[in-house]
Amino acid sequence: MDKTKTISAVATGEGGAIAVIRVSGKDSVSAVEAIFQSVNNKKLTDQKGFTVHYGYIRNADNQIVDDVLVTLFKSPNSYTGEDIVEISCHASPYIKNEILKLLGGNGVEAAAPGEFTLRAFLNGKLDLSQAEAVADIIASENKASHNIAVNQIRGGYSEEISRLRERLIELLSLLELELDFSEEDVEFADRGKLNALIVEIYDKISALRDSFSLGNILKNGIPIAIVGNPNAGKSTLLNSLLNEDKALVSDIPGTTRDVIEDSVNINGIKCRFIDTAGIRETKDVLENMGIERTYESISKASVILLVCETGDTIDDIRSVIESIGNREDQKLIVVVNKSDKKNRSVINRDKNSELDKYPVVEISAKYGDNIQELKNIIFETVGLNNISNDTVIVSNSRHYNSLSEAKASIERVVEGLKTNIPPDLLAQDIRACLHYLSEITGNITSEDVLQSIFSNFCIGK
Repeated sequence: MDKTKTISAVATGEGGAIAVIRVSGKDSVSAVEAIFQSVNNKKLTDQKGFTVHYGYIRNADNQIVDDVLVTLFKSPNSYTGEDIVEISCHASPYIKNEILKLLGGNGVEAAAPGEFTLRAFLNGKLDLSQAEAVADIIASENKASHNIAVNQIRGGYSEEISRLRERLIELLSLLELELDFSEEDVEFADRGKLNALIVEIYDKISALRDSFSLGNILKNGIPIAIVGNPNAGKSTLLNSLLNEDKALVSDIPGTTRDVIEDSVNINGIKCRFIDTAGIRETKDVLENMGIERTYESISKASVILLVCETGDTIDDIRSVIESIGNREDQKLIVVVNKSDKKNRSVINRDKNSELDKYPVVEISAKYGDNIQELKNIIFETVGLNNISNDTVIVSNSRHYNSLSEAKASIERVVEGLKTNIPPDLLAQDIRACLHYLSEITGNITSEDVLQSIFSNFCIGK
């Protein structure tokens, strides 16, 4: 990337009445001044940062293209750390294109995707994890993913990594000091305290790494499969959860022959509900294909809503649970549907410990009874009640991979302390851990990594 060039791009999305064109670089103020006429004839180059000026964009024939507001940000007090000018104009495609063409005629080049944020990173305004959070905050579709991105962009995650690096550097300096005095057989690092500190660091790295499964759910939505026997009311439940007639409902068994999916926010969390074909033996080719897709959906789900009816027995429920092969890492909720009917509920009729390990809720999908309670149970089952805005959660797969490598390095240190391996080998693994943590914040990075990250950004950010 050529940091000497001045760049521009539309920084706002399509639609709306107003657009913002962002210009950044050493010539940004002079380039805008060449096409801008202030109503009070002030020169932009003479104005201070954090000021707004009203006037007109004029073309080469001195014709008015648009009346605009121009906002100045002077280096280093700007998003990129460079001089930035933002032109607020009307959102007409013609106007935007004309202004960009006029800027191009004054030496301003079109920005690449993510180039403004890349410059912010290279100029020390953001570390790499904060820069990635910019893309996440733009893409956030719900409160949870937004909170994770806000915490990260504010530096909460970076502070955690920084504290870990400081402890590791402290350990490394003591071990390397021992190496300098190896002939005198001096031990500067108390092995008991060293072991306790390494275990503390290991636990923290493990906790950050393990939070990725939750972070991925919060970022992309909770996949929830609605499963059960035919005619249990799965499609009716999907419609009730979505509050719309998404799935076809019929008393005829086997109506649902394909996977139907839609999303809804529950307490700020995106939930991806998947209505599946009823599980049963059938000779119908199309229905069998639907049942095969049901098992595929079950394998990918984080939560399974097992829908049964008030007349079902414990054996009925056990049979379905066995057929779906519920994994330990999957949450299963037993949903007893059709509570509006007179049949005795399985909950009241059978006191059986097999159901004790699963949350059980009685509902009427047809009339919407207890649907809100079901939503609350989903929220609690996934463990989202204890998350605060300050909770540090990993939601980036690149960070997860780096933390996995850092954890492996620290594991070798823990084992090395148990077997009394030489300090130089311990120091080598601590350096490796430092390297992987530094990859997260960008203290150590490569041009290929930067290109991969910022190429996924939208233009103008």
